[in-house]
Amino acid sequence: MGGELAIEVRDLGVRFRRNRRGRRSLKDLFAGASRRSRPDEFWALRDVSFTVQPGESIGVVGRNGQGKSTLLKLVAGVLLPDEGHVHVHGGVAPLIEITGGFVGDLTVRENVRLTAGLHGMTRAEVARRFDGIIDFAELQDFVDTPYKHLSNGMKVRLAFSVVSQLEEPILLVDEVLAVGDKAFREKCYRRIDELLAEGRTLFFVSHNERDLRRFCTRGLYLDRGALKLDAPIAEVLDHYNADYNAN
Repeated sequence: MGGELAIEVRDLGVRFRRNRRGRRSLKDLFAGASRRSRPDEFWALRDVSFTVQPGESIGVVGRNGQGKSTLLKLVAGVLLPDEGHVHVHGGVAPLIEITGGFVGDLTVRENVRLTAGLHGMTRAEVARRFDGIIDFAELQDFVDTPYKHLSNGMKVRLAFSVVSQLEEPILLVDEVLAVGDKAFREKCYRRIDELLAEGRTLFFVSHNERDLRRFCTRGLYLDRGALKLDAPIAEVLDHYNADYNAN
């Protein structure tokens, strides 16, 4: 396929300290990579490269702690790499943290206006979409309730409802939907199907193999911070399951 890429990742690396994000001094910046490593640091991702075409559905696979959520945050632009680069062509609609962008003391109504506005939605668009957002989230009776008083399930419903209304071409979805109840998950999944039918690009992190096979055509298998396999999703899941069962 030709044309402009949706996402381009080249030689990506991000480093953390054991208890906090590593900070680099000026001396570190001019040192070689091996000299920059310290005993209390580790590479959450290293030497990761891939490209994504517009409209592709990518499932990110791997055990806990292998860099999946870190990769989504790098694509979303909420983390900056220590090595390499991430180029995203077009905006992203991120559903990667249920609390991201929401303020506990503000009401549901105020949070919808704030969060949608932070994602670039105009006041007129927020007003036009507000009732639909609240209806989808099933929060008609909680519009004037402070966000901090919502259950985790309600917070997930609100976050997905707002993000799924954004016009951005790239949708990032982390494990957060696992918090919602079964009926609402199915409603979310139908909405994802609609977005994919519109040609959106999906970056999807999940431990649910059925969901990965449902939404994704291609998989990225992360292991110990490295990209172990980039292949059709069925092949990636077969390799992952074989490794998992062997250990």
